[in-house]
Amino acid sequence: MSLSSHTVEHLFADHRTFIWGLCYRLTGCAADADDLVQETFIRAMERPPVRTDEPWRPWLVRVALNLGRDLLRRRKRRAYIGPWLPSPIETGDEAAPPSHEPRLAEGMNTEGRYDLLESVSFAFLIALEALTPQQRAVLLLREVFDYSVQETANALEISEANVKTSHHRARRAMRSYDQMRSIPTKALQEQTRYVLEQFLTCLFNRGTTRLESLLATDVRFLSDGGGEFRAALKPIVGRDKIIRFYAKAIEHNRPVTSVNLKMYNGLPTVFIEFAIAHDREAPHAVQQLQIDATGRVATIYAVVSSQKLSGILQ
Repeated sequence: MSLSSHTVEHLFADHRTFIWGLCYRLTGCAADADDLVQETFIRAMERPPVRTDEPWRPWLVRVALNLGRDLLRRRKRRAYIGPWLPSPIETGDEAAPPSHEPRLAEGMNTEGRYDLLESVSFAFLIALEALTPQQRAVLLLREVFDYSVQETANALEISEANVKTSHHRARRAMRSYDQMRSIPTKALQEQTRYVLEQFLTCLFNRGTTRLESLLATDVRFLSDGGGEFRAALKPIVGRDKIIRFYAKAIEHNRPVTSVNLKMYNGLPTVFIEFAIAHDREAPHAVQQLQIDATGRVATIYAVVSSQKLSGILQ
């Protein structure tokens, strides 16, 4: 038995936001989340559960997570060119990302270890890459969406003992992140915006001397071109190396059409559009800064891959 398109439209309207938010956190990629949502609702239309009178969300979550784990396994088998970074998504200035915030079932809350906004941050999504697909799914359900052990077991179709083991291993793998954890509070957003504005002023005024005072000694630069555009194939580490990198970029002097500050993944971020793009030069770039406890830049993330930017270029 298959469902009517009218029924699927209602299901889509009621559950799309939740499923998309779950899939984005699971994969870290907006394009992959779009595909998983589409596949999940095609499955609902073509091969629905036997009991269509029961709540749909548990079934949809189960299908989406199965599809998502398969996608992550395939991704881990493929070699990725250069550092992997998440897709930027717009989150606004509110305390949680409204356009991507899942609506939870009655009685559920997000008072887990990680809240909704932190769980879409670059640092969090990068940390998840160290986990297996199952550990990643378990951690998200238990620590972000506040699922119980039994609910997590049902969603992933594994035993409760397996949930507990996977959760323990995932928490252990996240220790390094937890020690350096930087929650995107309003105060951090404002401080990051100030540093980002100073950073951009240095670049556009060719002020590399002033740039030195903004960067931590062991600052890291990660760029994701996905093999499509020119990007650093390895992290650049150290203030002097990064200053030389930007000095060379300034000398290249690519014409810029627009520079806009946006709120992506919980933090102020710059979106740059270039007027001219030569061979293997990206037409767009997103750069986000992560600052340390002293207010200096600890990490610079640069995303230029068109697949990774698909969600914000639509």
